[in-house]
Amino acid sequence: MNTDWGIDSSWSLFLDRDGVINKRNFKGYVLNYNDFVFQDGALKAIAQFKNKFNYIFIITNQQCVGKKILSLEGLNSIHDQMLDEISNNFGSITNIYCATELNGPKMFRRKPLPAMGINAKKDYPSIEFSKSIMIGDTDSDINLARILE
Repeated sequence: MNTDWGIDSSWSLFLDRDGVINKRNFKGYVLNYNDFVFQDGALKAIAQFKNKFNYIFIITNQQCVGKKILSLEGLNSIHDQMLDEISNNFGSITNIYCATELNGPKMFRRKPLPAMGINAKKDYPSIEFSKSIMIGDTDSDINLARILE
């Protein structure tokens, strides 16, 4: 069975966090690393993706910071520990882009708006959106992928 899908090392991968990398907390937010539970198979998949994609990004809406339920430092701590666990399992993430603003009419970074993808392109100019894949679990993830294609 051919599983390369025509992807080579010039491709980029964009991953949502909650619901894709970790189990979504439907009762609230992941506010500390003890509440961060990797999806079954996520660590293995990220390790396999490392060998396939040039860049692997996490793009995530985290309005818990905008709501002042979690500090930016707390969010960064969760992400640092997540990245350590990914690395310990032979995976790698190029960068994480977060939208910490509240959902609403004044938002400018939250998915499905393209700002986090555009920021990644500015930071890594060799990204070609036509050679990128978005893995997500919500309509906003799907809509972002459509905007960036």
